[in-house]
Amino acid sequence: MTNLAMRIIKKYPNRRLYDTESSAYITLSDVKQLVLDNMQFQVVDAKTGEDLTRSILLQIILELESGGVPMFNANMLKQIIRFYGHAMQGVMGMYLEKNMQAFADIQNSLTEQSRSLYNQPFNPETWSQLMSNFQVPGLNNAMNAYVEQSKNLFLQMQEQMQNQTNTLFNAFNIDKTEKENK
Repeated sequence: MTNLAMRIIKKYPNRRLYDTESSAYITLSDVKQLVLDNMQFQVVDAKTGEDLTRSILLQIILELESGGVPMFNANMLKQIIRFYGHAMQGVMGMYLEKNMQAFADIQNSLTEQSRSLYNQPFNPETWSQLMSNFQVPGLNNAMNAYVEQSKNLFLQMQEQMQNQTNTLFNAFNIDKTEKENK
C-alpha cells in the first residue's frame, strides 16, 4: 500500500539521516525499506534544503551491487556511462524508466496470476525457487522476446526522431533559401 504523504528525511553534514516522521536517525537500510514499502519520501540536505534523494538511492544501489549477485554487469555500466553527455541522454533515461515500469507491471501481473492460481501471492523465495527449478528457459525466451520488442520500439522511436529532425532542418533551409533569393 502506498502512503501519499511525503516523508522528509534530513541528511546532516555528519552523513547521518534523520527521519522527521519518526523523529529518529535512520540508516540506508531503513531508507531501502521505505522504497520496498512503496513509501513516498524525499531526502533533503538539512542546511540547504537541496534534494538529495537520487544520491541516497544511488548509494543504496551501490551497496546492493557490491554484495551478493550484482544486477548490472560491467558492460552495461559502461554503456550507461557512455550516454552521459550524449544527445540521447534524456531519451535513454526515459527509455530505461519505461522499461523498468513495464518489467514491474509484468511482475505484478505474474504475482496476481499466482494469487488466483494458488490462493496466495508468491514471495521472493518462492519465485526464486520456481525460476531456478522450472522456468528459466521459458523466462529467458520471454525476456529475449521482450528485449527484441523493446529494441524495435526504440529503433522506431529513433527513426521517428530522425524524420522529425530532417523535416525541421528542411524547413529552415527552405526559409533561408527564400530569403537569399529576395
